[in-house]
Amino acid sequence: MKRGGGTEEFSMVAPVRSVLRIALAVTLSATLLLRPVVAAAQDSGETLIRDTEIEETLRKDATPLFQAAGVNATNIHILIIGSRRDDINAFAGPGVMGVNTALILETKVPNELQGVMAHEVGHLAGGHSARSDEMMHAGMRPFLLTMGLGILAALAGSGDAAAGLVSSAGYFGALGAAGYSREQEGRADQAGATILEKAGLSGRGLAEFFNNFRYQEVFSEFRRYKYFIDHPLSSDRIDSLQARVAAMPHFSQVDSPEAIAEHKVMQAKLEGFLEPQRTMAKYQDTDKSYTARYARAIAYYQLKEPEKALKLIEALLQEQPDNPYLYELKGQILFEYARGKEAEAPQRRSVALKPDAPLLRINLGQTLIALDDNAKVEEGVGELRKALLKEDDNAEAWRLLAQAYDKQGKDGLARLATAEFNYNIGNLKDARVFAMRAREKLDRNTPEWRRATDIVLVSKPSRDDLKDLASEGSISRSQTR
Repeated sequence: MKRGGGTEEFSMVAPVRSVLRIALAVTLSATLLLRPVVAAAQDSGETLIRDTEIEETLRKDATPLFQAAGVNATNIHILIIGSRRDDINAFAGPGVMGVNTALILETKVPNELQGVMAHEVGHLAGGHSARSDEMMHAGMRPFLLTMGLGILAALAGSGDAAAGLVSSAGYFGALGAAGYSREQEGRADQAGATILEKAGLSGRGLAEFFNNFRYQEVFSEFRRYKYFIDHPLSSDRIDSLQARVAAMPHFSQVDSPEAIAEHKVMQAKLEGFLEPQRTMAKYQDTDKSYTARYARAIAYYQLKEPEKALKLIEALLQEQPDNPYLYELKGQILFEYARGKEAEAPQRRSVALKPDAPLLRINLGQTLIALDDNAKVEEGVGELRKALLKEDDNAEAWRLLAQAYDKQGKDGLARLATAEFNYNIGNLKDARVFAMRAREKLDRNTPEWRRATDIVLVSKPSRDDLKDLASEGSISRSQTR
């Protein structure tokens, strides 16, 4: 198997095909699921999802909460966790907040989602995630499970699945560790209410969301939603929260029409990608709203009916000619159905309309490097490098960049990009190997050569590697000891 566009060939002995049942790799659909980050254990049903439009909506919802809590919003990564419909969950930890798709789909209005987010920020502000012993114990099982599945997927020859599993292991470990006590829940409720009020938002959504699930208190644990196992409910706690938020000045504050529309679009998009059959039943042809037609277009795409999807998208573009996400979706459908030349124009338009979105540039770069045109490949390299200026840890961009450099015959840069890819998915062994090989092909003391050296040094180099670096003067002799 050829890895990452480098010039070396690798072979893997694949065990029996039943191993593949252990790991689930969701196939290409870069508008919502940008490979290879989506892969998960079947028993948890959890995946990592990347989507610019949904991330932007969640960021809008969360930023005023972070600011009100005195947390630097730019330092918080918001993760979208693809989950089963009954797996309502969220968590927050240092530098990260995770929101399950089931939670997004369950909330009726933005204020409910913001309420749950505020509750999680309350945990973060209260230092609840710092209970290291309990958190480590709770997080180790999903971490080890996910890492193990990644290894099995690699042995089965499923490189993309392995990459996604290994890179997501830490996130699932954090998710598994996010269990709290009833006492901490009550404190987080009160902190969340304070945060919402300080942000000028109503606490009604927080209280109503929990009240909607009051019945979970009487369920046995195996019948409860995961969120209410990790975040145990009690009637006293809900009543106390309702009384508190009802007395606050911003209790009557309501969501803006724009926020409600964005929330509905986010839900429709998730449903279209994750539950296309259900989407077709929910959003009938008689519903001519933008949200319904957008959902159906995505569902048709997922159901492998691209012409029906494209027809709906064209009609939507007539109404919203400056919507970058419609062009993104159109381009992705065309690309996936082997119409790369046609995909280029809408993807260019999506980037022109939203130039600061790295995922859109990665989509365009992927299309350009797939075309049989040297100038287009070179341009694709430029798009991928611009994306990496925004997200220098985006493994998919590095993987595609390695392919492009390989296509151009730039062996040293291809090996360096492959080293970057492996480094960013946590595969330090291959990162070191490819970085050493890159150094052999790159001009000495160039920025690229020095970067390859840095990767070697942070990727658990062998003593022989260190001796080689010392012999050429890249490191001191004392560093080899």
